[in-house]
Amino acid sequence: MLILGIDPGVNTGVATYVGGKLAHLDTIAPVDIAARIELARPARVVFEDSRLESYVWSQIKSRAAALKMARNVGEVDAWCKLIVAICAKHDIPAHGISPTRKGAKVDAERFAALTGWTGASNEHTRDAAMVAWPYRGTK
Repeated sequence: MLILGIDPGVNTGVATYVGGKLAHLDTIAPVDIAARIELARPARVVFEDSRLESYVWSQIKSRAAALKMARNVGEVDAWCKLIVAICAKHDIPAHGISPTRKGAKVDAERFAALTGWTGASNEHTRDAAMVAWPYRGTK
């Protein structure tokens, strides 16, 4: 069984679990999200869903910075909608997990200890893996 974890963003992290084991990490462009889902045909997609947070965790000092943050969050929200639509089109169960529920960022050392992953990773791929971690063995 194949489960995809996705951390949507300008650098979209994708984690692939096969039979409950972390098998692959990759960073892709948002334009490639649909193709990745369609190619993998996973049993489930779990993604970090910014739309589930009512508050943006940031200490913005200027109006210009606040507007840029709002545009960035809007982009991620749109990619979340895309993930849901692509999965619905292919009858793939998909659900979003709020950033709060996913938990804090995990550094490479802690990530390796939790998952057993010995390959390269970055914050985006680790987030993708961690958002799907509790669901890696579900159907």
